[in-house]
Amino acid sequence: MSPLARTAQVPAATDPSLIRNFCIIAHIDHGKSTLADRMLQSTGVVSSRDMKAQYLDRMDIERERGITIKSQAVRMPWEVDGVTYALNMIDTPGHVDFTYEVSRSLAACEGAILLVDAAQGIEAQTLANLYLAIESDLNIIPVLNKIDLPNAQPEKYALELANLIGCEVEDVLKVSGKTGEGVEDLLDEVIKQLPAPKGVADAPARAMIFDSVYDTYRGVVTYVRVVDGMLRPRERIQMMSTGTTHELLEIGVSAPNPVPSKGLGVGEVGYLITGVKDVRQSKVGDTITNSIKPATESLGGYEDPKPMVFSGLYPMDGSDYPALRDALDKLQLNDAALVYEPETSVALGFGFRVGFLGLLHLEITRERLEAEFNLDLISTAPNVVYEVMREDKVMITVTNPSEFPEGKILEVHEPLVSATILAPAEFIGSVMELCQGRRGTLRGMDYLSEERVEMRYTLPLAEIVFDFFDHLKSRTRGYASLDWKADGQQIADLVKVDILLQGEQVDAFSAITHRDKAYAYGVMMTGKLRELIPRQQFEVPIQAAIGSRIIARESIRAIRKDVLAKCYGGDISRKRKLLEKQKAGKKRMKMVGRVEVPQEAFIAALSTGEEKKK
Repeated sequence: MSPLARTAQVPAATDPSLIRNFCIIAHIDHGKSTLADRMLQSTGVVSSRDMKAQYLDRMDIERERGITIKSQAVRMPWEVDGVTYALNMIDTPGHVDFTYEVSRSLAACEGAILLVDAAQGIEAQTLANLYLAIESDLNIIPVLNKIDLPNAQPEKYALELANLIGCEVEDVLKVSGKTGEGVEDLLDEVIKQLPAPKGVADAPARAMIFDSVYDTYRGVVTYVRVVDGMLRPRERIQMMSTGTTHELLEIGVSAPNPVPSKGLGVGEVGYLITGVKDVRQSKVGDTITNSIKPATESLGGYEDPKPMVFSGLYPMDGSDYPALRDALDKLQLNDAALVYEPETSVALGFGFRVGFLGLLHLEITRERLEAEFNLDLISTAPNVVYEVMREDKVMITVTNPSEFPEGKILEVHEPLVSATILAPAEFIGSVMELCQGRRGTLRGMDYLSEERVEMRYTLPLAEIVFDFFDHLKSRTRGYASLDWKADGQQIADLVKVDILLQGEQVDAFSAITHRDKAYAYGVMMTGKLRELIPRQQFEVPIQAAIGSRIIARESIRAIRKDVLAKCYGGDISRKRKLLEKQKAGKKRMKMVGRVEVPQEAFIAALSTGEEKKK
């Protein structure tokens, strides 16, 4: 292969038979981004001088944490037998919270590279992503990565992978994303094994939006996969779900920086810029067509991801509320799973109730809001969605403890998840003990090999939201992996625990928990607040209550002035009179005094990081 072929210019509006669309799917930390880096170098679209690790991870937060959060599309030229092909690669996230990003990427591809770490083998998210790819009817290329590691066992895991997919052991490719070994052979196999995209070139244009980002200077940048027809610059396009029309100012491909082209044809992946500033007009999953000669049927969109965890986000400074609203608007554009609605709290003021896919999604979103939009935020303890039936048979959806109805309740439905845990066989006992302690039910168990076991559990979502994964990792010395998906509801004995300060309820500290764990939550929260709230001039009781029944109590002792300091010697009755006067003053103060909880106490008591450590 000539060196010129590697730096061949990216062709515009390519013949569909010369296009290959594929994505890389794997468990978190199995080397997707590193392999993508080597592909960019091998194809010559990024020079060695410009190369940096995790090249496609554009966000600061991705580079800090070493994880991929956003899928990134890039177009690469590759020559085989004198013919230059255009490879559209999408690098996807690996964490369970970002599965919706993977599903969107799969819809834009004909094939997937299933990547497995040669030192760790198949993990839970590997299976989950493989099933997603099979459901999308994609061709799958099995690849073992990190074969250069001293503890790699390529032969053992190649057999495991071959048994899983149903191919021969020889068909499993072996590469090293770090050294580049086997990457060129893999690119040849992508062209050989994956089909070219199919579509009707002379039909009305149809393109699916699989991602969008907001650019401060250019407005909304929309990433599309063209299925039929052709899109050209300066023509008017129409969004099929909303019917809105826009002029197409620029169209092009990511290679990996934006390269404007004269149009995108069948099977091509690229970006569009219409100059639209309103983020709601470019909905992920929508179909774009030509407004003069529109298509009649839209392409199948994506299922909207359903939020699993809800948390309140409040600005530290109340005047930042409009800025927070604008920031959430912009973030929602390139994070389709984010849903939010305004809410108010007596303690925290105006804020938003935000829905997330999991705890990592919550952490990442909050960090992005703080870093990208320069906001200081408080987040309340995460909650899941409950269905509560009152005595009058009215069903109420509860996303916030303050919405939990008072009075008699017939039943409470809580969400369940179907969890898959992969772990070494020696840890079966400790994993079972953890799951049973979290009200889990074992549904089945299979041995993938002599040393590795797959366990399937049904667990309440509320039990795995906080620190389940941390405990699972510590009990299995870091070897276990977890994947889960929503799996219906069950009736459970759940109660709302209120925290009272001076007899007044503080809504931000309320929680919905199982009756067996309510006492532990009450003791933990009252103890924490006793340390955090400063002492007052009068004694302050902190109580945890279920309804009208107090289940835990702590007291903050009063600050007392020594009124007897100037009484040396003299009659005891004088001292008693001063003490009685002080006592009466304290009593009066207790009746009219209010306890102001400082902002620092809210932050410390509600921060999820503290919650997990406790």
